[in-house]
Amino acid sequence: MGMLTIRDSRLAGVTLVPDDFVDYYMPRSSGEFVKIYLYLLRCVHKDGPDPTLSTLADVFSCTEKDIQRALNYWQRAGLLKLSYTGSGKNRTLAGIELLPVNNSLHVTQSDPDAETEDSEAEEDKQQDETAQISTSRVRALKDDEDARQILFVTEKYIGRPLTSTDMRRILYFYDVLHFPPDLIDYLVEYCVERGHRNFNYIEKVGLAWNDAGIRTMQEAKDQNNLYLSRYFKIFSCFGIRNRNPIPGEIQQMDKWLNEYGSTMEMIAEAAQRTIAKTSQPSFPYADRILSDWRNAGCHSLEEVKKYEAEHAPATTPRRSSTDSSHTSSKKPAGTGFNSNFHQRDYDYDKLEQALTDHRNS
Repeated sequence: MGMLTIRDSRLAGVTLVPDDFVDYYMPRSSGEFVKIYLYLLRCVHKDGPDPTLSTLADVFSCTEKDIQRALNYWQRAGLLKLSYTGSGKNRTLAGIELLPVNNSLHVTQSDPDAETEDSEAEEDKQQDETAQISTSRVRALKDDEDARQILFVTEKYIGRPLTSTDMRRILYFYDVLHFPPDLIDYLVEYCVERGHRNFNYIEKVGLAWNDAGIRTMQEAKDQNNLYLSRYFKIFSCFGIRNRNPIPGEIQQMDKWLNEYGSTMEMIAEAAQRTIAKTSQPSFPYADRILSDWRNAGCHSLEEVKKYEAEHAPATTPRRSSTDSSHTSSKKPAGTGFNSNFHQRDYDYDKLEQALTDHRNS
């Protein structure tokens, strides 16, 4: 195909868009968010009153909440800063400051009360104790090419601009634990492939790798292969064959192995009971069994059997032969049906023969 020639014949009324925004942010962001940011650039030099959330919502035929969500997104990306008046329910957006655009490390503090687009990002911000480096250390790493590459790759996998807290947490593995860049890339890839874009989960896996002495991507892959073999063993317990586990099933099995600490013997027993009860490989049903065992403090199948034996319902004691004979000699109380109709003893063999003779006559 031939090259496209693009000419600029504009004379006036031009809104300047930073090249870094077009090259770096625009391809990675929602189209609606991009439109709102571009309109903010236009508003800087537009005659007339300053815009409000209401007028912006009218321009884009959306709600004020949609506009606020876009503003929060660009604030987290480091492209603008929001200021507010009041507090609580009376808190009102008062100003928008457009910040310089570049694709280096952005160290901007997100508004703690702002709405977040991503619930997992909100969960991350609510964690008080996390493994992370300081803001000043992030600034010192802004010219480190490996650090920049780590953040770029992480952002691609996560699918949104990283907050300053995200940056401090992911660079902790590089600057403090001295994970090589390819190991950190694989860490993020490993978690995202299992359906987890949550930095709490990424941090948990990374710290577990550190505790296990993993220092190379190959060592991490070897451990991953070990987990894959466990997944297929669990599948075999449920009678599932000829397919790979889907992300939801992987999350469930990871929970059993890591969070619950269930042994393969316990999982196999739970699978057997699940099939016996439901006649199908129901992971939710098995999870209820394993969760109950975990809550009971059972860490092995032997402990499960001991616990169930100790908490088995008491059986009714057998009557002695004397009690039995004494009881049988008594006639039942004359209540209800028995009090109105005399109980008869039938010879069912004779009745059946009589019915046969009657049919043959």
